[in-house]
Amino acid sequence: MAISPFAAAINQLADERGLPKDIIIDTIEAAVAAAYRKDYGQQDEDIKAKLDEESGVFNVKQCFEVVEEPENIHAQLTVEQAQEMKKGSKLGDIIEVELEPHEDFGRIAAMTAKQVISQRLREAEKEILYAEYKDKQGQLINGYVQQVEGPNVILNIGKLNGLMIASDQIPNQNYYPGQRLKVLVYTVEETPRGPRVLVTRSSAEFITKLFELEVPEIASAAVEVKAIAREAGVRTKMAVISNQPGLDPVGSCVGQRGTRVQAVLSEIGEEKIDIILWNDSIEQLITNALSPAKIDKITLRKKAESASVNVPVDQLSLAIGKNGQNVRLASKLTGWEIDIVKEGEEARHRSDTETTEVTEQTEEANPLEDEKVISKPVAAVKKSAKAKTTKKTATKKASKKATE
Repeated sequence: MAISPFAAAINQLADERGLPKDIIIDTIEAAVAAAYRKDYGQQDEDIKAKLDEESGVFNVKQCFEVVEEPENIHAQLTVEQAQEMKKGSKLGDIIEVELEPHEDFGRIAAMTAKQVISQRLREAEKEILYAEYKDKQGQLINGYVQQVEGPNVILNIGKLNGLMIASDQIPNQNYYPGQRLKVLVYTVEETPRGPRVLVTRSSAEFITKLFELEVPEIASAAVEVKAIAREAGVRTKMAVISNQPGLDPVGSCVGQRGTRVQAVLSEIGEEKIDIILWNDSIEQLITNALSPAKIDKITLRKKAESASVNVPVDQLSLAIGKNGQNVRLASKLTGWEIDIVKEGEEARHRSDTETTEVTEQTEEANPLEDEKVISKPVAAVKKSAKAKTTKKTATKKASKKATE
């Protein structure tokens, strides 16, 4: 059977807009009903139009709701009025009355129909795009940089643009138009102008998804990423565990000759990645998290979820890391506050989300209980220690002179 010109036009519109045919038909029917109401009815009438796709003819009906006390005589009927039109009618029923068909609509009605169609199609497009990208939330997608607007980067990610604000970018990376990138969709918002898609490359989950892409064992759940801590552009610590007997989780992530981890690094630049073995024992997990530093002893304060870690003198700088980075990431990874204790000294290096500090403990404090600690920055402690030494020497000299 040959398709009618009207149906062909609907199919073409659906293809051009990328919308389902049903939505196009519903939109046109709503537009015809609005035009009919404008020219031949009342503004508060409930008019519906049904399209016959083969003939292109609209069947127009006026609908009435059966209620006890009508407030709108153009859209509501009493039970008695409804029963006159249709026997057996009761409260809550909808009575449909077929109206005389019209094909000639006035200019205003035609403009109304055009506005309805345009508005409904725009709304439908927004809803479909929102649903499509909402399904991609939490997933890696490919895109390319379309433009750089101040601190923000706009990426073409298909049917929409993605926004990557400054805090979602990897520090010290330069972005330029045409650059191809992988990004993680983390938020899809509805706005009056359409869906707004926020993407990131700085989150810890971004690293997890990159490994999931490169390591089949993670994708199949044979290897699981139990915890991850990241300082974007600098270093990441990731703890993994095997759910399959005999499978090395760390080796699976590293790959033969480091090919898998190198594939991840090629996407993020100069950032370092430490892959450690997860352990349910917090002592062993802290030990693994502080690697490659070697540890002498760990004292746990379980109530406060903090731990004092004794390390040999030659391992101190390695345990703390550059600018306190190693102990800070280990603390984020384990969820415990970690204090690095230099063997034979009271000064401690404590993990902190902002800075690494050297702390002095009061003489009355008990290291096995929650203690009050006087904290000083590293430079301040060194300066204070030097001042105390100078003062002590001066006091000895003065005492000796007084004795003589």
